[in-house]
Amino acid sequence: MLRYLPFLLIIALTIYAFIDCLNTPEEEVKHLPKVVWVIIILLFSIVGPVVWLFAGKQRVAPGGGARGARGRTQWIAPDDNPEFLKSLRDEQEKDRGRDGDKGTGTDKGDQQP
Repeated sequence: MLRYLPFLLIIALTIYAFIDCLNTPEEEVKHLPKVVWVIIILLFSIVGPVVWLFAGKQRVAPGGGARGARGRTQWIAPDDNPEFLKSLRDEQEKDRGRDGDKGTGTDKGDQQP
């Protein structure tokens, strides 16, 4: 069983590089067209996937700002997102204004039917 491990690793690396190449947008592929990279990955079983992983596409360092390589905004946790916090504050102020219009001055749970 252990003697099959290198072959399984090579196959797994090739499949990973192949799928990664297919899922990469054309504008992020470096040096060669995407079709040529696919052919290299499939023809050269060890060298092709390794070269693709190191030189085939643009890599973005994690934590490199709020914007990704294509201008998309990255996900920000709600407690760190200023827009989300502002929407919560606005919602609280709106609720306070509604409660003030009733003139009771008590919480909704304290009101009697």
